[in-house]
Amino acid sequence: MIIKYFDYAATCPLDREAADAYIKASSEFFGNSRSLHDTGSVAEGLLENCRAELAKILGIEREGIYFTSGGTEGNFLAIHALLSSSEKIGKHIIMGMAEHSSIHIILEKLSLEKGYEITKVPFGIDGRIDQEKLKAAIRDDTVLITLQHGNPEIGTLQPILEISDICKSKGILLHSDCVHTFGKTDLKEIAANVDSLSFSGHKFYGPKGVGAVYLQPGLRWDAFLPGVSHEKGFRPGTVNVPGIAGMTVAAQKAYENLNVHTRHFQLLRDALLQELETAKGKFVIYDFGREYQLSSTLGLRIKELEGQYIMLECNRHGFAISTGSACQTGMKAISKTMKALGVSGKSGKEFIRISFGWNTSVEEAKALGRTLTEIVQAPVPL
Repeated sequence: MIIKYFDYAATCPLDREAADAYIKASSEFFGNSRSLHDTGSVAEGLLENCRAELAKILGIEREGIYFTSGGTEGNFLAIHALLSSSEKIGKHIIMGMAEHSSIHIILEKLSLEKGYEITKVPFGIDGRIDQEKLKAAIRDDTVLITLQHGNPEIGTLQPILEISDICKSKGILLHSDCVHTFGKTDLKEIAANVDSLSFSGHKFYGPKGVGAVYLQPGLRWDAFLPGVSHEKGFRPGTVNVPGIAGMTVAAQKAYENLNVHTRHFQLLRDALLQELETAKGKFVIYDFGREYQLSSTLGLRIKELEGQYIMLECNRHGFAISTGSACQTGMKAISKTMKALGVSGKSGKEFIRISFGWNTSVEEAKALGRTLTEIVQAPVPL
């Protein structure tokens, strides 16, 4: 049975042109970019071209881009760099309650080992950070706010520009995890108004194991590991030039076709939601309008049925969906997004996520909608 894939928010297949770039770089630009001989210089030239292209996409200075192994490492290194660069004295950090697991883990570690106090701010009823609660959480010793640009489970876009204004007025640094939105929306304004952001190649059809962080060039940060030479000391290890080349090609393709993809995702979303109309009372759909909603990500709950059951039934019918972020799936815990929305108990475990790809067809979206309707209307086996 051919599985129809609806979990692009977890990861994407490698684009063919990105794969070709990866192979070409692996075979023709294989030198260590830090080596001083000509083979190394050729690899360094490709690396710097990629840095320039990604900077162009983000509308930023190329000197601020540092390549990483992906979103988790990027978040860790960005937060470390910001805390080391802060001119403000304090050990209080504010985060969104629905942040990616990597942010939760990093901040828990800082709390346990470095004595930082962490405040988690929930969402409002619109699926966005509650700005009044965020403002109320700010203290004289608040040095950092970290907030995802796009929620990876319900697709809401957070008010980063408004939060940036608050941060600037209080001397607070701002990090934004843009892993879920890079390649799906224009990030130029976001990049110009945060102190750091992170993204990961495999979320937009690039290779796995490669990503990047943007740090505002004016910041003076300390390396996490002293004595490291790669990426100006930002991270250790030989730079993955082939992966970066593949990621850059994928990024160029994503942004060249951004408007086309956005319209396509909205068609898919509308088609699937139309199929759910016949059993509308069975679903709680987290759809907050197009103004600040990624059309590629649809979060919903099925009343009285656990998300894991729905996911397995969909898989049995030939559809791959998820019960939330892949970094927490399988833990049987309520998703962080549901907690941020105040959904708890059995209701919190009813959540499923559907996410679309470039090649998902309208008929496939309709077929998934019909399948979900059949599942919720069928008797649940004892």
